[in-house]
Amino acid sequence: MAETLSIPQHATRRAIYEILIPQIAALVDGEPDLIANLANITAALKEAFGFFWVGFYLKKEDQLVLGPFQGPIACTRIAFEKGVCGAAYTRRQTIIVPDVEQFPGHIACSSASKSEIVVPVFDQDGTVTMVLDVDSDQLDDFSDVDAAGLERIVALIRRM
Repeated sequence: MAETLSIPQHATRRAIYEILIPQIAALVDGEPDLIANLANITAALKEAFGFFWVGFYLKKEDQLVLGPFQGPIACTRIAFEKGVCGAAYTRRQTIIVPDVEQFPGHIACSSASKSEIVVPVFDQDGTVTMVLDVDSDQLDDFSDVDAAGLERIVALIRRM
């Protein structure tokens, strides 16, 4: 298992995802513990991109509950119909929010969060089991490049 990531400085986000994804795949390969893998994925994303907040919310009964994350303290529980996480969960699709203040029902866990991307995570049966939530302290910080890269990363979880 690698103890450090190899991420070039001054690379484009697309290039960083291309370099990061195989490293994350190697990191989680053979490790059966979901929480350990989620923790390492959040750490890798935070280290590679310097995002403000990166974490998972896991489906537990009738809500999303905070799982492994990197960043400041966060909201612990989110109803399926609330915020960007709830919207991504119920719509079963990645949601990019350029300005969180403009998203109806946004949950402000931190006033420093300015933009957000949330990616649903599906199990092998196609059920949404959790979401990956990434926040930036910059407006309009996420694009289709992030959506594609993060979707490839969460697809690794499905194989565990």
